[in-house]
Amino acid sequence: VLFISFLIGTSLYSQKQFVFFGSYNWDKGSEAVYVYELDNDTGKLSKVASSSDVINPGYITVSSDGKYIYASSDAKTPNYGTVSSFAFDADKKSLTFLNQQKTGGENPVYVNVDKSGKWLINATYNQATISVFPLLENGKIDSMVQHFEFTEGSGVNTKRQEKAHTHSAVFSPEFKTVLFADLGADKILQYPFYSTKKQPLVDSQSIFINTKPGSGPRHITFSKDGKLAYSIEELAGMISVYDFSENELKEIQRIATHPDKIKGGFESSDVHISPDGKFLYATNRGKENNIAIYKILNYGKLESIGYQKTGGKHPRTLAIDETGKFIIVTNVNSQDVTVFRRNLETGMLKKVGKPVKINHPTCVKIKMY
Repeated sequence: VLFISFLIGTSLYSQKQFVFFGSYNWDKGSEAVYVYELDNDTGKLSKVASSSDVINPGYITVSSDGKYIYASSDAKTPNYGTVSSFAFDADKKSLTFLNQQKTGGENPVYVNVDKSGKWLINATYNQATISVFPLLENGKIDSMVQHFEFTEGSGVNTKRQEKAHTHSAVFSPEFKTVLFADLGADKILQYPFYSTKKQPLVDSQSIFINTKPGSGPRHITFSKDGKLAYSIEELAGMISVYDFSENELKEIQRIATHPDKIKGGFESSDVHISPDGKFLYATNRGKENNIAIYKILNYGKLESIGYQKTGGKHPRTLAIDETGKFIIVTNVNSQDVTVFRRNLETGMLKKVGKPVKINHPTCVKIKMY
C-alpha cells in the first residue's frame, strides 16, 4: 500500500502544472492572457506564452481536458462584451487565439465551461445577463443559443445595488445545476442544466433564494460532493454556508471574512476550497488586502483560523493548485501575483519568493497536465 501511495504521489508531482492569468490590458496590442509554468517543488512561476488578441479579459476558465482557455473579455469597454476562445498546447507551450462571440450584455465578469466541453456559460454585470454558447470540437465558440436578461431587482445599497448585477456562473460538481450570484438584487439564481438539450438551461424550472439585504453575493464554490455551497458576499464581507444536499440552498451559517474590529469598506471577492476539502480560503480587497483562512468543520460549517496578507493591493481572485501545495493570488492594483505555500496540516500560508509582475492581473486558473 505504501509503495502504491508513493507511485501515485510521484506521478502527481511529476506532472506539469500551468497557470493562466487574465489581465486588464485596456487596449488591443498589449498582453491580455498569460501562461506560466508552476514549479511543483519551489512554487516558482516561469512565463511560457501570452496573447494580445483580446481586450480586458476580466475572467478566464480552462476546459476539463486543458486544451482550451475561455475568457470573458472587454470587461471595461462600454456597450461591448465578448467571450473568446484560445487553444493551449501543453507540449509546445503555445497559446493560440481561436475566435470570439458577443455576449449580448455589457461587462462580462464570469465564464464557465461544463465538464463535457460542449457548453460555455457567461454572466455579465452592468447589464445583468446570462448567455449560453455551444462549443465546437475544435474549441471555438459557436453562436449564442440562450440569453436571459434580468431587468428587475435591486438592493438596499443604492450605490452598488441600483439594479440586478449577475456576478458568477458556477456548476455543481455533477454538472446538473448552475448557480448565478446576483450582487445587485441580493439573490442566488438556480437553474437545472441538461447538457444533452439544445438549450441546456431550463428557465421555466429556475428558482432563486433571497440573501441577506445588502449582502451582495459575488462568487460561489461547492464542496466536492456537492452537498454544500459557500457564497462570498462582497458588500457585507461575509460567507454564507448553504446545505445543498436536497438540491435546494438552505443557509446553515453566516461568518465574517474579517476581524470584528473592521466595521466597513468590505470588498470580499473570491472563495475556494482546498483539494482535501479541509480548508476554505477567501480574498478581501479594500482596506484588508488579505486571504481569510477557515477550517471546514463537521457538517460544512466554518471556523476562522487566520488571515494572510497578500503583499499586494486588490486581490481579486485566487487559485489552489491540484496538489494542494500552493495558492496563487492576483493583485490587480499593485499589478502583481503572489504565490503561497500551503501547510497541508494547518492550512496556513507562507509566501514563496518575490511577487511576479503582471499587467493588472484579474483572474488566475491552474491546470495539471
